[in-house]
Amino acid sequence: MTAPDGLRAVDVLTVVAVTAPTPTVRRVVLTGTAEAVAAAGPTVNLLVPRVDDPAPRWPQVARDGRVVWPVGSHGVALRSYTARRQDPARGEVEIDFVLHGDGPAAAWAAAAAPGGVLGIAGSGDLGVRPAATVLLAGDETALPAISRILAEAAPATTGLALVEVAGPEEEQPLVAPTGVTVRWLHRGDTPPGESTLLADAVAGLDPAGDDVFAWVGAESAAVRAIRADLRSRWGLGRAQHHAIGYWRHGRPMSPAG
Repeated sequence: MTAPDGLRAVDVLTVVAVTAPTPTVRRVVLTGTAEAVAAAGPTVNLLVPRVDDPAPRWPQVARDGRVVWPVGSHGVALRSYTARRQDPARGEVEIDFVLHGDGPAAAWAAAAAPGGVLGIAGSGDLGVRPAATVLLAGDETALPAISRILAEAAPATTGLALVEVAGPEEEQPLVAPTGVTVRWLHRGDTPPGESTLLADAVAGLDPAGDDVFAWVGAESAAVRAIRADLRSRWGLGRAQHHAIGYWRHGRPMSPAG
């Protein structure tokens, strides 16, 4: 409900299950109203409370989508994530949190248990458009988005998905069209954000044909290098690629913009 001042309360979802699909990922299933779950993605702005805060001071949302924070200390952090799965009919949304780094979302997810809460303050799309050929490139933080893009791609789609993770233990099953190859890149002991594997892999590819779309999500420096390659060597225009820094090395895991 919207108040006379144009502000509305944020949707609050409750944790119902927490699993660990890989050693560094926590998969959190949340429940809420069908309307709240339908609005929670694919890219969703999460309001993450402090660990063990049973009564967060949530902000409100203005008519234009701005988050209006309460006066004084509130302990709630705003972070952008891609929902791995949404099921409005069941009232469930599933979000994967990567635990490397010590930001508020990673800390919350590491301690998450049934009964915990998260707020939602808006959402957006993945910036994808249909194309005969796709190039997807990302690290573990982009796996939910890559999973959704592959699952929703037309059966005749061809292309390549490059995914950088620490090692085989961090790989996840991905459902893809038969013409799309998934290639895992293992950085081994190299810390997240310090590897050039992803950018090097893209640099080693021959540019695809005219009907191609490239989607990139990873650490900010890697994304900048790949974006430059796609624009110069591949010759892709703005409508043919979407590249976003999901996080920045040396800072808490958060959107790099």
